[in-house]
Amino acid sequence: MRKRQCKIVATVGPASSAPSMLKLLHQAGVDIFRLNFSHGAPEKNEKIIAAVREISRETGSPIAVFADLQGPKIRIGVLKDDAIDLKYRETYRLILAKESAESDAIPIPQEEILNVLETGDILKLDDGKLQLTIVSRDKNAVLARADTPGRLSSRKGINIPGRKLPISALTEKDRADLEFALNIGVDYIALSFVQRPEDIEEARALIAGKAGIIAKIEKPSAVTHLDEIVALSDALMVARGDLGVELPPEDVPNIQRRIVRACRRAGKPVIVATHMLESMIESIAPTRAEASDVSTAVFQGADAVMLSAETAVGRHPPTAVAIMDRIIKATESDPECASFASLDDPASDHTTADAITLSARRIAEVLDCKIAVAYTKTGSTAHRLSRDRPRCAILAATPDAKVASRLALYWGVSPVITDDISHFHEMLAKADVLSMCHGANEGDRIIIIAGYPFGRRGKTNTLKISRVGAHGE
Repeated sequence: MRKRQCKIVATVGPASSAPSMLKLLHQAGVDIFRLNFSHGAPEKNEKIIAAVREISRETGSPIAVFADLQGPKIRIGVLKDDAIDLKYRETYRLILAKESAESDAIPIPQEEILNVLETGDILKLDDGKLQLTIVSRDKNAVLARADTPGRLSSRKGINIPGRKLPISALTEKDRADLEFALNIGVDYIALSFVQRPEDIEEARALIAGKAGIIAKIEKPSAVTHLDEIVALSDALMVARGDLGVELPPEDVPNIQRRIVRACRRAGKPVIVATHMLESMIESIAPTRAEASDVSTAVFQGADAVMLSAETAVGRHPPTAVAIMDRIIKATESDPECASFASLDDPASDHTTADAITLSARRIAEVLDCKIAVAYTKTGSTAHRLSRDRPRCAILAATPDAKVASRLALYWGVSPVITDDISHFHEMLAKADVLSMCHGANEGDRIIIIAGYPFGRRGKTNTLKISRVGAHGE
């Protein structure tokens, strides 16, 4: 029986793209693989997803894969001698150009960026290592003061905290990558640079139901529109690295808690990402602070925690996954772990299916049920069970392999691909077999949830309490 409820996402990169390593990572605990479309050739990603699907077939364990689109990358142009040394409190001109031969000029290739800058705006360069403040502007020039000294190299990134930028979340590259990702069968698309609800609507029109949407929250404007973005998305990611550049670092923990709470209320999966076990890029063990960071995300109720460079380019990818698995299990063993808490703001318009899964949560607690078996065609029943956080394993039995792969992201859900049931006795017998295959023993209590008449979509209306091997009490 699976003990761990919070899921693990691993980013695939040079250190982890070989099929043998992907299999090892899955065996260590990876439930979801992230393909970073900012790097690597598309053909490489196609081979990776084929390898993941083969691993899933071999192990009988559905695995989710998502494509993380690059999004707009706002960068300076080419500097004189490829770099300039910013001097404290000296003034530099920001000019509309792809390159500059002057030591006091910083070229900005995007006109729309220069147009939105106003006096007092702060620019963060090179992932926040350097900072400029706009001191004046007119129709001919924008002047900025260096707040930090340091060497600025060509093509470094720019962040403008607090300023909503007139740029779509999807570049031409992203559109091409999106089409390719959908063709190779990813389960989710992670959308970068989300600023407003319209960004999600634009992506959903292009995706047309072929994959779920993970909205990456990395801009302050996205936090402002958080509830609308949650409502329009299939899942969210707390992209703490970019948030930490755009916002004061002391604000990021509160924002993380706010995003997790919003997703829990809406019943949408949420991934906490970036710098979780960063020291394990080189080290074989994390720092105590990193272990505490992962534990905090799990305790708050995150559906998944993500490894980035640790598995993409790190020296010890399987060890990083194994340690994250151990941290999650240790956190979830705490009886006060908030990840098991029921929704603090449940919806007021409950359906029959909602009532059944809420009842299953309470029944599992009162009767110490080991497993809840949810027969589902669309995944919605398992989704509801995951939202309600029962203290038992959730088996999602579905005939649809695509549905099974998507459910791999959901807290506590172990997807199983199986044929549709056609009658009540088959429902009980199959639940017994599935439960025993996932660790239950004869005589253990289980909960069975299904829709009757069998085989229909969206008809969850049946709950049965049973004992494994007894077919009811």
